[in-house]
Amino acid sequence: MTGSGGNPAPTVVKLGGSCLDDLDGTWWDDLAAHGRQRPLVLVHGWSKPLKRLNPRYTEPSAILRDRYGNQSRWTTPEVIADIKTVSAAMAEDVLGRLDSRGITAEWLLGSDGLVQAGEGERWWWQNKQLVELENLVGPITGVDPAPLKNLQPGHAYLVTPLARNAAGQEVNNDADRAAAAIAAAVGATDLVLVTDVAHLLIDGQPVPRISAQDAAAFRDQGATGGMRKKLRAAGEALDGGVPRVVIGSASVTDLLDGRTGTLITPA
Repeated sequence: MTGSGGNPAPTVVKLGGSCLDDLDGTWWDDLAAHGRQRPLVLVHGWSKPLKRLNPRYTEPSAILRDRYGNQSRWTTPEVIADIKTVSAAMAEDVLGRLDSRGITAEWLLGSDGLVQAGEGERWWWQNKQLVELENLVGPITGVDPAPLKNLQPGHAYLVTPLARNAAGQEVNNDADRAAAAIAAAVGATDLVLVTDVAHLLIDGQPVPRISAQDAAAFRDQGATGGMRKKLRAAGEALDGGVPRVVIGSASVTDLLDGRTGTLITPA
């Protein structure tokens, strides 16, 4: 597959905030080798760095549930500012690792014209009561890939998955689902969700390959926590035309070659 300007179609890699510390030099060597062949768009999470920044983010009160049971970080303007603070430090680290391996890179906020969000939920459970709160989150409604002007081999983008809503507010959204929406918008060949879990497990057994239909069924019946969100993101990417999604903790090459991880395909 080729992308714009005759360049190869990009690979989108979501870097879990909880696993970045564990990615060693050989992992980055492999990513750079892949990036010399295809454009790279990296989307990062920030949960672990945010908790390190301020212990209040580890408290149960930092997480809300809406009236449908969906979980969300309680996001205020101060939280958005803290997300930008940890993202800037992560960007300095990631761009430095890529630059030292011959890959030029730039950092983008999704809220700078890349990711658009809709109106967020206003009713949330707090102290066992359903109350109206302003929570700066919102579902992704669109991605404009125009800010990704230099999608070519040897160059990478690192995206902080904030978005902007119709009122002009910066809002928080799920990094896995942001990566899925970006992958669909740029015509990516692959979405790689790098996490601290080696495989999708069903009944305690690693699953090397699964169809989108079976993954969705497990998501709704047996998946919990972060894996449930990753399976939802995988389904959204595949629905958006991305040919395959891989979930795992290994190098990008090993995941894409099927040596480890879980591959999810349309059929």
